[in-house]
Amino acid sequence: MRRVLPVVIGFLLWELFARLSGQGVLITGPTAIGVHLYQNAGLLARASLETTQNAAWGIVWGNLVAVVLAMLVTLIPRSARAVGSLSLLVFCLPLVATGPILRVLYGPGNGPQITLAALAVFYTTFLSLRIGLRAIPQAWGDLVRLYGRGPWTMLWLIRMRAALPYLFVGLQIAAPAAFLGAMIGEFTGAERGLGVLTLRAMRGLDVDATWSLAVIAAAVSILTYAAVGRLAKAVIGYAPVVLLTPPRASVRNVWWKQMTELVLVVLAVLTIWQFGMDAFGLSSFFAKRPADVWAYLAQPDPRATLLAAFGETLMMTIPGYLAGLALGVVTATVLVLRPALSHGVLPLAVALRAVPIITTAPLIVLALGRGAAGTITIIAVMIFFPTLVACLQGLRQTPGQIVDVFNSYGAGRIRLLLSAQIPAMLPAFFASARMAVPAALLAVTTAEWLATGKGIGVLMALTASTSNYNMLWSCVALLSLAAVAGYAVVAWIERVVLRIYASEQVTG
Repeated sequence: MRRVLPVVIGFLLWELFARLSGQGVLITGPTAIGVHLYQNAGLLARASLETTQNAAWGIVWGNLVAVVLAMLVTLIPRSARAVGSLSLLVFCLPLVATGPILRVLYGPGNGPQITLAALAVFYTTFLSLRIGLRAIPQAWGDLVRLYGRGPWTMLWLIRMRAALPYLFVGLQIAAPAAFLGAMIGEFTGAERGLGVLTLRAMRGLDVDATWSLAVIAAAVSILTYAAVGRLAKAVIGYAPVVLLTPPRASVRNVWWKQMTELVLVVLAVLTIWQFGMDAFGLSSFFAKRPADVWAYLAQPDPRATLLAAFGETLMMTIPGYLAGLALGVVTATVLVLRPALSHGVLPLAVALRAVPIITTAPLIVLALGRGAAGTITIIAVMIFFPTLVACLQGLRQTPGQIVDVFNSYGAGRIRLLLSAQIPAMLPAFFASARMAVPAALLAVTTAEWLATGKGIGVLMALTASTSNYNMLWSCVALLSLAAVAGYAVVAWIERVVLRIYASEQVTG
């Protein structure tokens, strides 16, 4: 009854607010949504099934690739930098621009939807699982080696067990992201799906339909999130052990080795880009090669247009990114201090993330305006949920023995939080902060594309509609480089902090 009552009160307040604010102008209430769902039940059911199937296949393929890559870099540590860099670059490809390109490459069918869903989830799981595979005490590794066992034994008996909580965190975050990827893929010319209906509702200013589609997407994602959470409790079934390890001896990274690795990764990306286009015989009209982009940006006017649009985008991205991280961390700490609040806050947080940004962006901008406030809010909402889930899991991963020590000395909740739980949360927080960099760029470009009419997002939309593929590919390249650069800055801060609080997570 305690769990049902807040939900009922929330629906009543929602209905009251919708009626007082003017029905059908900006927000619609549960009654109008229920009527729309009833009147269009068959159409919405078929569209939901189509999008859910595409998202499910994306989750399967994306997570399969993630698990394979995480195991590869664990068994072959020398491959970690190259595999991680290439995976990051693929993850940083802006979905708004990648969708139209994939539609041209695939043609009709579900290929773009499934691919974008997979791209939206694979790096999240890869990064979470990679952290979990390293989250073991050094003494355990020494014990396995003492008995003459090799890396495979360590992986299957030790590392995979330690990584399960992190794996399920990645899977929980993946559900809403896959749904968003599938819907963006449907925006690019699909015939069926919730994305197609959402596009029609937005163009027709049908607020009831827009909110109904948002509710469906949120409901599917919340159910998936809850199912993965229950599965995690059933599968894991143990509390984390003490993960204290002595600080590793500092390893001097020779600058020329790092630069050599960076140059090799860049050359590998350019080679794959060039020969991938040539191998499939793709037309240079839409499949631009690196030389085409370089020659195009060598011209002053296109370069000035691109940089001006990118500067506009960057001004909104940074404050939205920081606001989303801060909101996620603060909410996670409050839920740990007051666990009873989680029954009301977590479903709302999942719903905020589950509602596709392509439906919420126009509504937020309409409510807050086309200025900085609306765009920053959209970015913060996009980043808030993954940060909350990761930090909440990190806070709960505090070893039970350490909690017992604090309790035996009569330490309060605040002291336990500051001295034990927050340090235990740091690896998960920084993993979320790294993943939030491309997510922030996705959010801002989507907002620009659908609502604000400014920045590189609208530039990509205009160039895609006018078949200016030189500018479109240039936008993709610049956004990818920006995401990688932002990711590198966060990773550098992470290494500095974790060398003090979680040295087992530092690889060198």
